[in-house]
Amino acid sequence: MNAATLPLLQIEDVTKTFTSGARSICALQSVSFNVASGEFICLLGPSGSGKSTLLRIIGGLLAPDVGAIWFQGARLTAPHSDIGFVFQTTNLMPWRTVLQNVLLPLEVQQGKLAAADTQKAIELLALVGLRGFEQAYPKHLSGGMRQRVVLARTLIQHPQLLLMDEPFGALDALTRERLNVELLRIHQMQAKTVLMVTHSITEAVFLADRVLMFSERPGRVVADLAIDLPRPRQLAQTGSAHFGELTMQVRQYIDAFAGMAENKTTDY
Repeated sequence: MNAATLPLLQIEDVTKTFTSGARSICALQSVSFNVASGEFICLLGPSGSGKSTLLRIIGGLLAPDVGAIWFQGARLTAPHSDIGFVFQTTNLMPWRTVLQNVLLPLEVQQGKLAAADTQKAIELLALVGLRGFEQAYPKHLSGGMRQRVVLARTLIQHPQLLLMDEPFGALDALTRERLNVELLRIHQMQAKTVLMVTHSITEAVFLADRVLMFSERPGRVVADLAIDLPRPRQLAQTGSAHFGELTMQVRQYIDAFAGMAENKTTDY
C-alpha cells in the first residue's frame, strides 16, 4: 500500500493499563481501526470504556502500553501540529478577548503575530457564527458560544484531524443541536477528519459516517456501524424512519454487549 492510499489514521492493537499502588485497571484492550481522510467517526460506549483515554493516546498526550498509532503514514509518539483537540471544558483565558483567545496558539508557536493571522482569526470566528464578538470576554458568552471560540482556536492551527471529547456534553439540548449542525457545516467546508467521543446515540448517528461502539472496560471495539444517511445532513432527517432504524441498531448493539457484560459478572 503506497502513501497515497494509506488511511490518515491507523490505530493498531492499542492496549493501556493504569496502575495505582497495587491496583491495576486495564482501560483499553487490543483496539484497532483505521480512519480515512475526511471521515467523521463517533466513538460511543459506556462511561469508563476508555474512549477519552484513546483520544489522548491519539493526540500524543499518553503512550500506549502495547500497540501503535500511525498518522499520515508515520508512527505517532508525541503531539502533532496536524492534530487538534477539543475538550468538553473550554479553558479560555478570562482576561483575553475572544479574538485574543483564538490567536493564542499562534502566539505560542510564532512569538509574534502578523496581520494575516488576525484576519484569519476574524474569518474563523465568522465561520463559527461569532462575527461581532471579537472583542468580547469569555464571561460575557454563553456556554455554546465559548465552545465555538474553542473550535475556532483549534481550527486556526489548520489541523487535518480533529479529536473531540464530548465537546457539547455540558450544553442544553437545543444549543447542542445547533452546534452539531455548525460542526457538520465546518466539516464539509474545510474537509476535516473528525474523531469524536459522545454518549448520545442520536448525536452519533446524526454526525458520523461510522459509529464505533466500545465495550465495558477494558474498552474494545465491538461494532463498527456505517451510517448511510445522505450528506449534507439536516435536523429534519432525525425524524425519518431510516434515522430511527439506525439509532435502534446502535442501541441493540449496546444492549447486547451490556447484557453479555452482566452475564459475565454474574458467572463470577
